[in-house]
Formats: sequence, structure tokens, C-alpha cells
Amino acid sequence: MSKAGFWDNPDSAQSVVTQLSALKSLVEPVEEIQREVKDIEELFELAETESDIEELGQLEDDLDELVKRCERIELTGLLSRPEDMKNCFFSIHAGAGGTESCDWASILLRMYTRYFEANKYDFKELDLTPGEEAGIRSITLRVSGPFAFGKLSCETGVHRLVRISPFDANKRRHTSFAAVDVVPEFDEDIDVEIKDADIRVDCYRASGAGGQHVNKTSSAVRITHEPTGIVVQCQNERSQHNNRAQAMKMLKARLYMLEQQKRDDHIAKLYGNKGEIAWGSQIRSYVLQPYQMIKDHRTDFQVGNLEAVLDGDLDEFIEAFLRHRAKTGQNKK
Repeated sequence: MSKAGFWDNPDSAQSVVTQLSALKSLVEPVEEIQREVKDIEELFELAETESDIEELGQLEDDLDELVKRCERIELTGLLSRPEDMKNCFFSIHAGAGGTESCDWASILLRMYTRYFEANKYDFKELDLTPGEEAGIRSITLRVSGPFAFGKLSCETGVHRLVRISPFDANKRRHTSFAAVDVVPEFDEDIDVEIKDADIRVDCYRASGAGGQHVNKTSSAVRITHEPTGIVVQCQNERSQHNNRAQAMKMLKARLYMLEQQKRDDHIAKLYGNKGEIAWGSQIRSYVLQPYQMIKDHRTDFQVGNLEAVLDGDLDEFIEAFLRHRAKTGQNKK
């Protein structure tokens, strides 16, 4: 990074910095554990020589903690696909259920942003469509940090909520759906050809937060790729040019992943899991009534501490899926 000209291309430089950060997050914990193991060995020999029972008991506790940390490092090692290190575009879309699903999408947004904050991921809103009465219809964020795509891709799919509706005067139980979609952010030199004749570009006035400039100019951009039907949009940048550049970046990433689906089984299965945002396609259920439970239908992992999960405690679900994916061979190219 100290090499002359390294920062001349900010996008390329940032990509290198992101990869370096991801690699450090793997190497540094291993080096730290190696040092601690050496220290424990020396302390153990000393305590054994002096027959210090109390010190031996403390060393046993320290070893148990090291084992847990080794297991966490092992899980990070399961993020072995080339795209796992990359930043990503993270989207939530409300599904069947109208206002209920829009509210559910906003609850998921809160859950994931808390997860991002806990894991020190940076995130930026690129596009937001609010619900007509409550919540959000859809949102797209750019999420950056070590292994952002690798970890968040575990959440791709339909999420189902069962609860007593706060919008139903008769207090009946309702089922709502929302879908999470995650694609990696690739470098500008990604090998994807997009013909001008294949895309339709629409400009419109942004509807979200951003001050007078956002609402008074047609700076928001929606790009439709006619051959595939893929639609991307961005409204959070101040200029139409910047919004178009960001939208094209998302379109390239989605088209690249679409091509990968045709050649790579594990990505095809991952994205095939998303299906339709309705009954029978969910990857995870969040049940508030008549009992409290969250169950992942891919791994059968479940917990009863619903409040903690909705506050962003997703590590156990992500870890369970990473182990499941490795066991079933979906990590292999």
C-alpha cells in the first residue's frame, strides 16, 4: 500500500485493502492463539512443578476458551470460495402479506443492521422503497467488511414470520414473508458484457431521505436488463451519474452470478433456495405465536431466544449453515 501510485485508482486500492483486511482476520487470530498456547505450556509446566492446584484449574479454563476460539477460526476457514472475501449488495424484499410483510421487512432490516454494527461492518443505503402503510417494500444496502458476502450469503432466502398482527383489530395470527438477497461486489474489470440495446434506463425522483436535492431532481436511476428481466436501482447518491454507476455495478454483479449459476452447482443451489416469497419456500421461520421459536429449515438448527436473534445475534445460524454447506459439499468448486 506504500507503493507509489497505489491510491491513484481508489476503487482498485480499496479492493486490495478489503482483501488484506479479510486475510488479516484469518492470520492474526491464529498467530495470537499460537502465542497463547506457548504461554500456557510454560505456565502449566511451572504450576505442575509447584503443585499449584488453583493455577492448574485456571489454565484448564483458559484452554477451554482457546478451543472455542479455534472453532470460530475453523468456521472462518469454511469461507473458502473466491467471492466470500468480497463486500456485497444486500437486499430485503417484502413478499406475500401486504402491510404485514412490509412491517416484517423493516424488522429484518433492524435485525441485520444490528448484526452489521456488532461485526463492525460498514453499510450504506443505496435504494429504499417504503411500504404504503408501514415498513418497507424493499431496500438495498452496500455492506463492506471482512468476509461480508461469505457470511451474509448464508442468509439468502425467504424468511417467514408468524405472530399476532399489530394491524388486525381482531388480534388474529398472521404469517408474513420477506426475502433476503445477497450478491458480491466485484471489481470494475469484471468480465461481463452488457449491450446498450439490452438495457432500459429510467430516471425518477428519489423518494427517500436525503434533503431537498434528492426530492427535486430526477437523480434516481433504475436499470432493466431486458434479456434476463433483472432490475437494479439506486437513488442514494447525489447525482444521476453516480447513481447510474452504482446501479451498473450491481447489474454486472447480478449478471455475473447468473452466469456462475449455469457453471457452478453450489451457487445455483444457494440462489435457487430463494424461490418465491411465499408459502413453502422459506429457509427460516420466526414464530412468536402460539410459542416462541426460530428454526432454520436447511440445517434444523433452532433457538427459543427470539429477542436476542431479532437484536442481531445471528452467529449460531450462520455457523450452522456454514458447517451444513461444508458437510454437503457446497463449498467445493
